[in-house]
Amino acid sequence: MSNQTSQGGELDPGEIHDVLRNDRRRLALRCLQDAEGNELPVRELSEQVATLETGEDPAPRNKRQSVYVSLHQTHLPKLDKLDIVRYDSDAKVVSLGDQMQQVEVYMEIVPRYALSYAEYYFMVGLLGMLTTIAVLLGVPGITELGVTVTASLFFVTVMLSATYQVYTQQERVLFQRFR
Repeated sequence: MSNQTSQGGELDPGEIHDVLRNDRRRLALRCLQDAEGNELPVRELSEQVATLETGEDPAPRNKRQSVYVSLHQTHLPKLDKLDIVRYDSDAKVVSLGDQMQQVEVYMEIVPRYALSYAEYYFMVGLLGMLTTIAVLLGVPGITELGVTVTASLFFVTVMLSATYQVYTQQERVLFQRFR
């Protein structure tokens, strides 16, 4: 495995964007993140990716075969070269590599019609600011809360939201920085 990392062992952001530009690679990485021990046989990985791509379970045989071939010949060797995954082409097993922690930061996957954390925090902040301004302007129904209570409610909302986000992502982000 020849690792194409820049100085300091970090991947270049351009390399990360190149990796994540491909839907199949993103799906494969997501499946590995969700797998027990972050490891899967290539056959099982290709079946999961094909199922996600087609929405059919099981995916059609020709689709599973196409995914298997492209993962085996193209995508997994590329990810292995960057140490994002470890790919044993003889044993046909793939697992997450040491550089995956750098890639995860870019992988916030948001379901269709859902909000990203950035959009959520922006909306909470905007709502907090507009509500505080409404209190200061004396808008009936809101002004009774007072600036202190209004601001405190929004600060608590942001703190609880951030706590939830850190808690749900701690395994993937927080602790991997210290390895």
